[in-house]
Amino acid sequence: MTTQLSAVAYLDVQPTGPMYRSIVAVDLEGSTMRTNPVKGELRRVMYDLLGRALQAATITPNHLEPLTDRGDGVLLLIRPHDEVPKTVLLDQLIPLLTALLAEHNAAVPHPALRLRLRAVVHAGEIHSDTRGFYGEAIDIAIRLLDSPPVKKTLRQAASPLVLVVSEAIHSGIVAHGYLTSDSYCPLVRVRVGGRQHRGWVHVPVPEAAPALPAQNQGHSRTAPERRRDVGSAA
Repeated sequence: MTTQLSAVAYLDVQPTGPMYRSIVAVDLEGSTMRTNPVKGELRRVMYDLLGRALQAATITPNHLEPLTDRGDGVLLLIRPHDEVPKTVLLDQLIPLLTALLAEHNAAVPHPALRLRLRAVVHAGEIHSDTRGFYGEAIDIAIRLLDSPPVKKTLRQAASPLVLVVSEAIHSGIVAHGYLTSDSYCPLVRVRVGGRQHRGWVHVPVPEAAPALPAQNQGHSRTAPERRRDVGSAA
């Protein structure tokens, strides 16, 4: 056993072996500028809209690990089911969430209650233990999500959501023409584990939000339980 693994065993934290997961994370723009009551309402709405988008894209709880709450964002890990290829994430989930955000923002009476999100799609090997999920693939996704070019793009965009995808997602999915849109720009470079990773930024155009049965709307009925805070910076 290596020194690193011996240390893990000594701490009685039993990690899983590497598990391949698709990785999606969203983060709320400008959360540190909001009051706590407003943050609470925005968190509620964010989870509700995310749950509705997941339902409309037919991504069900059995496809997902428990959601990881990041305070002003959410981390989703999608198990490698054939029913949820990465094209579903890019061409259904993200557009649906964008449409729901636009609908919400048009309806709320106060600007402080409008939501604008950054989103990232990546995939890779992760681990979990009794404290949650971790691994370099998650680190890369969050670094891309929090990069200054993505934040700047959202500030300048009319759309309520800006997406960044990793090089792996772009080269494996976008570059092969599986999507209807090719408006991905290589604006991001982050360094993780001594290596540089590129991110491609896309600004979805909001379309009509999907109609869902009233009894099925809301995060509590459509998405799995929240897990634990892992912290986030706006």
